[in-house]
Amino acid sequence: MRESVYQMITVTLPDGSQKKFEQPPTGLDVARTISEGLARDAVAMELNGTLTDLSTPILQDARVRLVTTRDPEALQIMRHSAAHVMAQAVLRLYPDAKLTIGPVVADGFYYDIDMPPVSEEDLAKIESEMKKIIKARLPISRRTVPKSEALEFYRREPYKLEMISELADGSISFYQQGEFTDLCRGPHVPHTGFVKAVKLMKVSGAYWRADPSRAQLQRIYGTAYFSNKELKQYLRFIAEAKKRNHRKIGTAMDLFSFHDEAPGMPFFHARGMAVWNVLLDYWRAEHRAAGYVETKTPIMLNRALWERSGHWENYRENMYTSAIDDTEYAIKPMNCPGGMLLYANRPHSYRDLPIRAAEIGLVHRHELSGVLSGLFRVRAFHQDDAHIFMRPDQIEAEILGVLQLVDRIYSTFGLGFHLELSTRPAKSIGTDQQWEQATNGLASALNAYGRDYKINDGDGAFYGPKIDVHIKDALGRTWQCGTIQLDMSLPERFDLSYIGADNEKHRPIMIHRVIYGSIERFFGILIEHFAGKFPLWLAPLQAVILPINDELAAGARQIQATFEDAGLRCDVDDRTESLNRKIREAQLQYIPLILTYGKREADAGTLSVRTLDGKVRYGIPHDDFLRRVSAVIREKQIEAEVF
Repeated sequence: MRESVYQMITVTLPDGSQKKFEQPPTGLDVARTISEGLARDAVAMELNGTLTDLSTPILQDARVRLVTTRDPEALQIMRHSAAHVMAQAVLRLYPDAKLTIGPVVADGFYYDIDMPPVSEEDLAKIESEMKKIIKARLPISRRTVPKSEALEFYRREPYKLEMISELADGSISFYQQGEFTDLCRGPHVPHTGFVKAVKLMKVSGAYWRADPSRAQLQRIYGTAYFSNKELKQYLRFIAEAKKRNHRKIGTAMDLFSFHDEAPGMPFFHARGMAVWNVLLDYWRAEHRAAGYVETKTPIMLNRALWERSGHWENYRENMYTSAIDDTEYAIKPMNCPGGMLLYANRPHSYRDLPIRAAEIGLVHRHELSGVLSGLFRVRAFHQDDAHIFMRPDQIEAEILGVLQLVDRIYSTFGLGFHLELSTRPAKSIGTDQQWEQATNGLASALNAYGRDYKINDGDGAFYGPKIDVHIKDALGRTWQCGTIQLDMSLPERFDLSYIGADNEKHRPIMIHRVIYGSIERFFGILIEHFAGKFPLWLAPLQAVILPINDELAAGARQIQATFEDAGLRCDVDDRTESLNRKIREAQLQYIPLILTYGKREADAGTLSVRTLDGKVRYGIPHDDFLRRVSAVIREKQIEAEVF
C-alpha cells in the first residue's frame, strides 16, 4: 500500500506574510500564532474572501483575514449572535414560544416570535435572562446535518419546518449554545461573552412573512455593542432622536396631522403649508436657473398606459384602481409614464435636446398599515420628479448638471451627502453596449464632479444604472432622498425618438431624477434635522408681536401689516394671557423672533427682540429690524445671528 504524503498548509495574511501548519488550523489557531491578544479579540475570519466562524478548519492553502472587534463586520456578526442570545432567553422564560427568523438590521437586531404579547416589563425580564447567558460565556458551535435530519429535528417547530422545506436538498447548518440550537447560516462569535453590552429597545407586531393572512408575531428589537460606553452613546443618540421626533414637533408647531378618514395621507395645516410653499418656491427658482421647464400630468390614467409602461404587471399590488365608463384606471404611483406622453406629443430634433422637464407630482402607493410612519412612510406624497431627454453624447454633462443642482439644494439646508453608483443587476434589459455607455457616462460625470463615491456592483435598476444620494442630518443619520437613474426601458416601450443630424430617427437617453425625493419625507427630515428650530427663511412663522396690553394691540397690528407687506410671516398674540406665558408658548413653537411691544417701544418706534437662544435686544427700530431680517431671509442663511 502506498503511504499518503501530508502536505503543509500555508496561510497567507493580508500583509503578505505566511504561516505554515502541519495540521489543518482553525482561524483561532492562526490568531494564536500571532498573539494571544489577537486571539482574545478575534471574532471571525475571512477565508478566501468569505466570512466564516473562527472555529472553521482551514483544509488547504488559503488567504485569511482575521476579523476583530475593531472591524466593521464584527458588529454585525456579534449582533447576529445577540439575536440568538435573545431567542434563547425567550425560550427559557416562555418554553411554548415558537421561533421564526432573527436578522441583523441597521442599528441592532430583531427576532420574530410566535408568543403572547410582550410588555415593557417582559422586555426587562428577557434582557435580564440574556445577561445571564452572556455572563456564562457559552461556546457557540456550528454543525451541519442532512435536510432530512433537520426536518426531523424541527418536526414540532412549524416556522422552522416551513423554512427548511423550502431549502434545496443538501447540508443545513445549525448553531448551538448551551441548551439552545437554531437554524442559521452564520457566522457567529466564538462564545456568548462577546455580546458585551445589550439593550432591548421595543416590541411590535409583525405578520409571518409580511402576509396579513398568516400568524401575527411579536417582533422584539434590540441592540448590542462591544462596550458599555458605545451602548450609552447610542442610547443618548436615541434619546436625542426622540426629542427631535417630527410627529411630536409637527403637532406642537401645528404643521400637519393624520386622520382615520385617510390613513397614511397627511393633512398640512396653515403653518405647515407656509414651509411647504417656501420649499417649492426655492425648488422652482433653482430649477428655472438650471434650465428646467415645469410640467403637470394627470393623477389618473388608464390601464392601457400602465400595461405599456410595465407597471400593471410589476407594480399592480401597490396601485389604487377604479373603473370609469367601463374602463379601468389607476391613480399614478409615479409620474414617469405621463412624462413619456408629454415628450411624444410632438416631433423632436437633436437640436431640441436636452429637454429638462420637472414635475411636482402627487402620487399614491398602497403601503401596508404596519409600515406607515409619520411623514417618512405615507400612501400619498409629492415627488419632485424630473425627466431629462438627451442624446448619448450629452449624458456626462447632464448628470454633472444634476449633481451640481443636488449640491446647491442640499447645502442650502446644511445637509451633507455621499454618493453611490449602482451598476447592472443580474436581471436587466438592454444590450451590453447600452449598459457600458450608460454606466461610463455616470462614472465620468461622478469623476468630473470630483467627490468620492461608492460602487454598488449589481444594485442598479433593471432598466439602467443609477446614482443614489444619501444625505446626512444633524445627528449623523443618513437618508436616501435623491436619485439619478438612466432608463433604457421606457423610451423603448413608448417608442420615443428624435431626428438626428443625419436626418434619421434615434432613441433618446432618459434620466429620472429626484432631489427632495418625497416632499413629505424631506419635510419630516428637515423637522428632525433642525429639531423644529427652522432657519429664519424656512420658519413657518418668522415673528410674533406681543403687545403688553390691549391698548397697544392696534399698533401691533399696524406693525404686522408693514412686516407682512415686506414678505415677513408675522402674527400678533394679543390674547389676555400674561406676557411670560405668551413668550413661553412662542418658544415652544420655535418662533425665531419674539417681539415685545410696550409703551416705551410704541413711543420710540422700536421693538424688543427675543431670539430662541434666550437673548433680548432692546430698542431695535422697525426699519433696522426689517433690513436685518430681510437680508438673512434673502440669503437663506442657516445659523445667522440676526441681532
